[in-house]
Amino acid sequence: MSRIGKSPIAITAGVTVEIKDGTITVKGKKGQLTQEFSDVTVKVEGDQVLVERSSDQKDQRAKHGLYRALISNMIVGVSEGFTKELELVGVGYRASNQGQKLDLALGYSHNIVLEIAPEVSLETISEKGKNPIVKLTSFDKQLLGQVAAKIRGFRKPEPYKGKGVKFVGEVLRRKAGKSA
Repeated sequence: MSRIGKSPIAITAGVTVEIKDGTITVKGKKGQLTQEFSDVTVKVEGDQVLVERSSDQKDQRAKHGLYRALISNMIVGVSEGFTKELELVGVGYRASNQGQKLDLALGYSHNIVLEIAPEVSLETISEKGKNPIVKLTSFDKQLLGQVAAKIRGFRKPEPYKGKGVKFVGEVLRRKAGKSA
């Protein structure tokens, strides 16, 4: 049995979970998320959600842990939320925002303007002597990761100087430059 799939998910206070026709809906103070599921059974018992599979087939074993993790992320998201921080490393790299529009100067001939989804709150932090930081917060972990990956994809960190957009705390594999 899946080690992740067999552990129950605790429902935190202020979160309601509804299961109807292969769809689970989780509502909390931060928002509402829905997820369709198949090949597993999801039950709410008291203040816990249990994910079980009917047989030991390969596709059911694969989905057992997957849906348990997705439901757990939904419950944590609507109660606490998720945060990702991106750091802009490089001379002249800047970030600013006007509402949900993120304006990035990443060394190209033009600035990159990106419209961020309304479910993701955006904040830019620019302190003198430190690299600019883009802080993204959302209750939807999947959407948050997608937006962060899109921003990082504009200028991935290069291995020689480490310039580019990287996650805060990300460890980069550095290479030695050319030897004379």
